[in-house]
Amino acid sequence: MSVPYITTNDGTQYYEEKGRDRPLVMIHGWSFSGRFFHRNVDAFAEHARVITIDLRGHGESGKPDHGYRIPRLAADLRDVLVQLDLTDVTVPGWSLGCPVIWSYPELFGQERLRAAIFVQQTPRQYYSPDWKPGHATCYDQAGLVFTQQRLTLNSDAFDEQNLSGCLRHPLPHDEKRFLLAEMKKCPSYVRSTLMADHTVHDWRDLLPHLNIPALVMVAKKDTVLNPGGPAWVAVHMPHARAEVFEDSAHMIFIDETEKFNASVVSFLKQ
Repeated sequence: MSVPYITTNDGTQYYEEKGRDRPLVMIHGWSFSGRFFHRNVDAFAEHARVITIDLRGHGESGKPDHGYRIPRLAADLRDVLVQLDLTDVTVPGWSLGCPVIWSYPELFGQERLRAAIFVQQTPRQYYSPDWKPGHATCYDQAGLVFTQQRLTLNSDAFDEQNLSGCLRHPLPHDEKRFLLAEMKKCPSYVRSTLMADHTVHDWRDLLPHLNIPALVMVAKKDTVLNPGGPAWVAVHMPHARAEVFEDSAHMIFIDETEKFNASVVSFLKQ
């Protein structure tokens, strides 16, 4: 097993890996970590070389005082692929992980990428006259400020609510405690700065120009992001198809673990 860090031009990027053959590089969501995929890695490792990364500021990765923007995270992803010499890569991204993947080909082209899996993310979080399926609470500038205040003033309470709000079904106590501990590794200044960048982007103009084969997972019971947003992605990316999860909230890979795992494995085999 290699040392689980690579060095970017301004920090360190932590990763874990398991399995062999074609690489599957998994990207977590805002304020979480690669350990959120703990129910999935073993199933995927029977078919692929699974690499879970911690985005900058999250989990065990470095926490510099700058760089919390989507394009910088895409550049960090490229550093991982280059330094681990990964090619023919399938990249599943969940929530924030989706715009990291969308940003990558805009900056670097589709070099090293084979396919992508987009898990429950809208292409635009803010509401507008022509766009209604945004974020449930952080849908305008006032919502952003309110979110930043809550996570700064009482991060423990925010984490509890954030975790439960992302799930359709309650977690076992030990698993909940484990995931909350992972969330505490992400400082409030990281979350606040990154959300301020993430939530204002509008990816709708880019998606019709991305030719990468893609699976888009849509959670029908999500109360965080309207399922109409992810469904829009599947319709407007030229080589994408949607798969609907009827009994999942934002964390599809936990709410419907078996179906999620089977869907990813099936997509890898195509």
